[in-house]
Amino acid sequence: MKVKFLDGSIKEFANGSSPLEIATSISVSLAKKSILAKINGQLWDLKRPINLDSEVVEFELLLKDSKEAYEVLNHSCAHLLATAIKRIYKGAQFGVGPSIEEGFYYDINPGEVKITEDDLPKIEKEMQKIVSEDLQFNRREVSKAEALELFKNDKYKTELITELDPSEVITVYQDGDYLDFCRGPHVVSTKVLKNFKLLSVAGAYWRGDSKNEQLQRVYGTCFFTEEDLAKHLEILKEREARDHRKLGKELELFMISEYGPGFPFWLPKGMILRRNLESYWYNIHTREGYQFVQTPIMLNKELWEISGHWMNYRDNMYTSEIDKHEFAIKPMNCPGGMLVYKNSIHSYKDLPLKLAELGLVHRHEASGALNGLFRVRTFTQDDAHIFMREDQIECEVGKLIKLYDEVYSVFGLSYHIELSTRPENKYIGKIETWNIAEEALANACRSVGKEFKLNPGDGAFYGPKLDFKLKDSMNRIWQCGTIQLDMNLPERFDLTYIDQNGEKVRPIMLHRALCGSIERFIGVITEHFGGAFPTWLAPVQVKLIPVNNNYHLDFVKKVNERLFNEGIRAEIDDREEKLGYKIREAQTKKIPYQLVCGDNEVQNNNLTYRKYGSKEQVTISIDEFVAMIKEEVKSLKRL
Repeated sequence: MKVKFLDGSIKEFANGSSPLEIATSISVSLAKKSILAKINGQLWDLKRPINLDSEVVEFELLLKDSKEAYEVLNHSCAHLLATAIKRIYKGAQFGVGPSIEEGFYYDINPGEVKITEDDLPKIEKEMQKIVSEDLQFNRREVSKAEALELFKNDKYKTELITELDPSEVITVYQDGDYLDFCRGPHVVSTKVLKNFKLLSVAGAYWRGDSKNEQLQRVYGTCFFTEEDLAKHLEILKEREARDHRKLGKELELFMISEYGPGFPFWLPKGMILRRNLESYWYNIHTREGYQFVQTPIMLNKELWEISGHWMNYRDNMYTSEIDKHEFAIKPMNCPGGMLVYKNSIHSYKDLPLKLAELGLVHRHEASGALNGLFRVRTFTQDDAHIFMREDQIECEVGKLIKLYDEVYSVFGLSYHIELSTRPENKYIGKIETWNIAEEALANACRSVGKEFKLNPGDGAFYGPKLDFKLKDSMNRIWQCGTIQLDMNLPERFDLTYIDQNGEKVRPIMLHRALCGSIERFIGVITEHFGGAFPTWLAPVQVKLIPVNNNYHLDFVKKVNERLFNEGIRAEIDDREEKLGYKIREAQTKKIPYQLVCGDNEVQNNNLTYRKYGSKEQVTISIDEFVAMIKEEVKSLKRL
């Protein structure tokens, strides 16, 4: 067979040669570095023979530094986990065990005995034993009937296999005594999987359906080197310390009550933080020419039928009866925005029309999915609906990307953009219109010098979209911002504008959210900053600490009054506690500036400050300190 390499060269090899054999013929060291291969664009086990009808086989080796290799490593480690579980828990049955963004998990029914966190070291010990056995991952193809026979004692695998088409090729992988129904590919042997760690045990409904039984989900992670594993575990430790639920309680930002699961209560300090964020949001949108609206929180069922939400989203909506008519609390702001647009007649000269709303929405999320501010049942979407002519798409999307770039940079959040295009089957509108819209979004990115990743077929049924994937200080990716082109709602609501010929024309509409959810965004930046918010955002900007209340408290009160009049948020700690204790507590509360006022400050009418995270003490005049804080706030400077 003829094999074509990435450099364009073509060589002949015997039919049935494996990628490992081909790699070895090129370079023994290259073969040792290889984890898997791509054959005609398809992921391939290193030891799997190549028997294809292709006249020329396109060949690529994937090394340890590739994303695919990392995913295959972790998927193989999920099999290693299952192998160990099978040895320890003889009656165990297995759901699915995929790789995930930072590791893997396996959903397991261990039988009569439950797996706890205390059992993880025991399971890890068995996994290390299997690693030392250097068991090969052997692939074979079987028929559906054979697969059902092989897994007849595992009801979960049987359920999955039963749903397959009889003509479909089914593959199973075996390492030692453990056999799994799996598409693969996998690493060559268990020896590659030595740098792993089991992380936690959680409950998970079979196939994600709360009507099904609950299995146990064991999470873990695996890396190619011991150093990379240690680095990742250190990051996980840091994330735990930065957990926004923990910080939210310590910094008195928000609370969750048993009387309202998924419905956050904002505490006084949290409200200051939130209002500062919202004020910034309003200021930049005012500058960009947005007009602000507020739509009702509850609207008639008929509106949700027109929008399509009643048919597609009914189970996640809260409803009530008013005057014998069924109403629904809004899960999205869009239908209300459509009614605002329809309230007036619009000319082509009015476009683009930018309507923005910080709209409170409610969605019924499963109780098991609730997670602090990240997954709630009520949240504020920072929505905007932009109505425009077709020839304005590229320019307006370009402006949006610049706005997103500005905002994310203020918080020190890097990002990348993903362009999701027309789904293969379920979509509305003409293909020609989709092509124009997709090209406009792509050109908008190019026009402002932004690269994007293409996600073919991942657009919404009503239009293509740009998603902004944010990366925080701990290398986690968050989906926050989005720009979605909608061909559905303008049609459903019969939206029009009058063009230059006096004809009614359908406007192009963009949905866009910058933060996505104010609540979730606050959760993200709380963890990103570790609770040490920039001065402009911090609920308390300055903590004033008198050395001795009898001698220094009056001076501190005068300073506090000056700061208040200058719009600077300060607190006095005049408790009868030791000075060191009060200073440490101000550090614990992550207040940007601590001012310790003693004899020198009183006599010289100046201030000595210590910035959060620094041991240096700086003495300046009161005027200089006020000017410094105000400049930090004005420039949105990060600590």
